[in-house]
Amino acid sequence: MDKTLADQVALITGAGQGVGQGIAFALAKRGARIIAVGRTLAKCEGTLSTIRERFGGDGVALEYDIGNIGSLETLVAEATGAFDRLDILVNNAVSAQISSLIEASIEAFETGLRVGPVATLRLMQLVQPHLLAAGGGNIINLASSAAMRWDSSQYGVYAAEKEAIRALTRAAANEWGGLGIRTNAILPLAQSPALAAWATYRPEEAEAFLKTVPQQRIGDCEMDIGEFVAALCGPQCRYVNGQSIALDGGQVNLG
Repeated sequence: MDKTLADQVALITGAGQGVGQGIAFALAKRGARIIAVGRTLAKCEGTLSTIRERFGGDGVALEYDIGNIGSLETLVAEATGAFDRLDILVNNAVSAQISSLIEASIEAFETGLRVGPVATLRLMQLVQPHLLAAGGGNIINLASSAAMRWDSSQYGVYAAEKEAIRALTRAAANEWGGLGIRTNAILPLAQSPALAAWATYRPEEAEAFLKTVPQQRIGDCEMDIGEFVAALCGPQCRYVNGQSIALDGGQVNLG
């Protein structure tokens, strides 16, 4: 069995379900120990329970609201204290607002910014010294292709949050790449609870959207997204840095 990430420790936000959980499974399969973080402790514990059953792996579940920026220093201290190291950070937690600009809630926008780019930046800042202490590591930030839609009506606020994360990703790649830290962003299209809710809320749009995916299917959180992230964190991708990578069956052209 592939154990290329044996003894590495990965901190994953939003790890209780969906894409975050899929990434946790794929990393654990390769030997990584998982720090599963989320707002609902039971969900994160469920992720770790499955990991133990499937892979015999180890991990810790932590209950934190990533939007509470003041608590993130404590989160990182608790996470690094669990196994005395940290090698991988996956910024996956998200708060999405889909609405027209005129109807957009400034309060919801501020929440999205706090949970998205602000928390992403703060966690990168806090984790960076620990990655250096481990001899280098990987940061994977979750972005979106929403800004690349031919018609971005209703998605402007959400796209703005995610584009800020891409900008932070590129800057970190340039500033820290020489220190042995690789930073990349993925733009996933996956069968997550969030996507399911969107499809229920906008069924006609979801049906039309699926037709624009060349592979004619929505990705699996573990097999299509998690497996790629695990490979990206491995030595075979050691020269990949500062990239935005769409994992969407060919739906978007990043140019």
